[in-house]
This record gives sequence, structure tokens and C-alpha cells, in this order.
Amino acid sequence: MYKLVILTKSESAFGFRLAGVDVLEANDAEEAKKQLVALINDDRSGIVAIDEDLMAQMDDRVKEKIDKLYRPIVIPIPAKDRVESSDARPEYIRRLIRRAVGFDIKLGQG
Repeated sequence: MYKLVILTKSESAFGFRLAGVDVLEANDAEEAKKQLVALINDDRSGIVAIDEDLMAQMDDRVKEKIDKLYRPIVIPIPAKDRVESSDARPEYIRRLIRRAVGFDIKLGQG
């Protein structure tokens, strides 16, 4: 069975652990890159959710490898402060969905 793993900064790790998810912590880009590459190469990894700030610091070679993968699926976890910005929220979420599913989905106004 494949597993879900969260790769995030220390300040976010505790909350994910409370939810019962496997969590790896990384506080800088180099540490995150090592852990992400190890997860990508682990046959047990099904979904890797990574803090989007850490993902943004990955080099182009790692990002290209992620784009070509069938499994694991690597998805960014949005930063709380970006999601809470009410003006940018719909556009931000639309971009996350586009990256995950490959096409635009129009979000209704609530």
C-alpha cells in the first residue's frame, strides 16, 4: 500500500502529526531536497505533500523530474498566509487545482 507523506517546516509538522500523517521536517532547501529525492525514489510513496515555500526552492532538475513522475504525486501545500488573503484566494486555489489536475476549473463565488 502506498503512503502519504508530508514534507514541511518544523512549525507546521506538529499539526500534521496530530492528524496522524507521516511527517518529515526540513528547515532549509538543501535538507528538503535530500528528503524529497529520497521520497521520490521510495517505492512506498504514493503522495508527497510539500510545503510550497520549500518546493519553490527546489532546483529545476528536481522540478522537471517531479513533472515527469507517474508516482508519487507531489503536491505543494499552500502557505496559510497566502490562502487567507481574501482577494487572491480564488486565483491561488485555481492555480493549485490546475497544477494538480491539468486544466482550469472555474470556482463559483460563494
